[in-house]
Amino acid sequence: MVNRRAKWVAALRTPVGAFAAALLVLVLALAVLAPILWHGKAFEIDTDAIGQGPSAEHWLGTDDLGRDIFFRVLVATRLSVLLAVLATVIGVVTGLVLGTLPSLLPRPAARLVTAAVNIAVAFPGLLLVLFFSVIFGVGTHGAVLAVGFALAPAFARLAQTLSASVAGQDFVSAARISGVGRIRLLVRHILPNIGEPLVVNATIGAGSSLLAFSGLSFLGIGVQAPEYDWGRLLGEGLNGIYVNPAAALAPGVAVVLAGLAFNLVGETVAGVIGVRTGSRKLAPRPVIPAREEAADDRDDAVLVVENLQVAFPRPAGWTVPVRGVSFTVRAGEAIGVVGESGSGKSLTGLAVSRLVEAPAVVTADRLDFAGKPVLTTPERELRGLLGTSLAMVFQDPMTSFNPTRRIGRQLAEVAEQHQGLPRAKAFARAVDRLRAVRIPAAERRARQYPHEFSGGMRQRAMIGMGLMGDPRLIIADEPTTALDVTVQQQLLRLLARTRTERNTAIILISHDIAVVSQTCERMLVMYAGRVVEDLPSAATPRHPYTRALLAATLDLETDRDAPLAVIPGRPPEPDRVPTGCAFADRCPAVTDRCRLEDPVLERVTSGHRVACWHPHDTSSAQPAKESVTAGGAE
Repeated sequence: MVNRRAKWVAALRTPVGAFAAALLVLVLALAVLAPILWHGKAFEIDTDAIGQGPSAEHWLGTDDLGRDIFFRVLVATRLSVLLAVLATVIGVVTGLVLGTLPSLLPRPAARLVTAAVNIAVAFPGLLLVLFFSVIFGVGTHGAVLAVGFALAPAFARLAQTLSASVAGQDFVSAARISGVGRIRLLVRHILPNIGEPLVVNATIGAGSSLLAFSGLSFLGIGVQAPEYDWGRLLGEGLNGIYVNPAAALAPGVAVVLAGLAFNLVGETVAGVIGVRTGSRKLAPRPVIPAREEAADDRDDAVLVVENLQVAFPRPAGWTVPVRGVSFTVRAGEAIGVVGESGSGKSLTGLAVSRLVEAPAVVTADRLDFAGKPVLTTPERELRGLLGTSLAMVFQDPMTSFNPTRRIGRQLAEVAEQHQGLPRAKAFARAVDRLRAVRIPAAERRARQYPHEFSGGMRQRAMIGMGLMGDPRLIIADEPTTALDVTVQQQLLRLLARTRTERNTAIILISHDIAVVSQTCERMLVMYAGRVVEDLPSAATPRHPYTRALLAATLDLETDRDAPLAVIPGRPPEPDRVPTGCAFADRCPAVTDRCRLEDPVLERVTSGHRVACWHPHDTSSAQPAKESVTAGGAE
């Protein structure tokens, strides 16, 4: 708050800021005071002074009825500014509605609205003003609507762009996971985060609105007699411009100065805040054969995934970054998902949480959460289930919270939505959950904003948000990234305690095999969108990729004089996965069969599956750091 106030003071001290503020204050003061002080003089008819030029008595001369032009220009300030502001409000509100409708409507209707906005933006603004003037008719009301609706397409395009940029943030995904409806999501989480640039552009747009409205009055289709604004005065003064140029020049200068005031104020505000000017029809399902054994079904299964596929359309076909993933998560079980960047770990977590948006297509032979089919259950019914039983902890805690809302209110929203608690009780529950995740001074902290929390505290608060309901599954996507070792250990212990006390299942997604081995008793190793090995953390890995990841892990026993172990080459792009085993080009044990046939997950021991034609033989002597747990030990 102090920094923002200092920025405003600094901006107003600059020449441009000071001039803009002074000019705007002058315009607004005239709009308020001029009709009160000089209304009588502006309408006083003097037949002895018709059509006179500037004089000591009449500074800008008189019109064809002997009325003083100077006082008429001053009095016209109120109507000119009021109509411009009113038209701007209509344009901004209409633009916001058109710009945010695509996020609320079904996809076909959303595309129709977007296409209509794009077509309207392609036309010049003046042409739109004249078009709407014909529709709404001559007069003040018609001109206000014409100018307002002509401004709407530009604001709609801006709102669409800003909404799309915010909708991809983690805190919006977190709100969806908690079951927040589309309208509430828009009002509470998206609009507050795009308000500042919209205010800036509305301020700048008021100048354009003033100019457009004056133009309509000048053409005779705006304000009608006996009312008058600057545009009408300009039109009247133009008739005698050769006799008395000041009669036309004065209202023109007034329009320029008022428009300049609005635009300069908008630029000043921009400098301060740092802104520069249900069911849906899915695309055809890509045909991909199931490649893994279906996970065993158990009565205590919280999540059952069979042949999960996520595909994105492209001109030449489909890109499939997740290719037939299958696994089962049981109550109280902790599973780690590891692999290099781009292996499909996070996308699998998002698909399970139903957070993958169109045009992506998510398909599965089976995707059940708490006994409910995720892909076919109606959204309203599924929203309540996911909101109370599934918690998502995202990688970046700063983007996981709405920066415009206090931490406590964001946590309380879950209880208000799904448990029907009143506002005060929901907030009290939020404070209690912050205490449960070891946040000191929880009641005071609950009234703070996300930027007032440290990174570790934000992650703990995210876990606290998940505990607002009664989660049966927590999906933690890289929760310890960019945190120091001490905070990492605190978060891992918090997840372990939550799992023990509540019998909550955990899916820990990470690129760090050591972190996973400390928290989970089972591990899924993903490569190129597939699970290549499913093994207990204490088991000896048998897939060459898992062994390579383990060899690249550093611990206290690592020989500091030896070169660091690396995996040669790079993972294949999702749209360029080769025939056969995707790891073949990087595998030291590759054969011709590996390049021709893609292996499937096969059981090698109880609870251990591997997709490899030449898995490591565990009967041979085992060197140090052979098991996953050994590699991840502290």
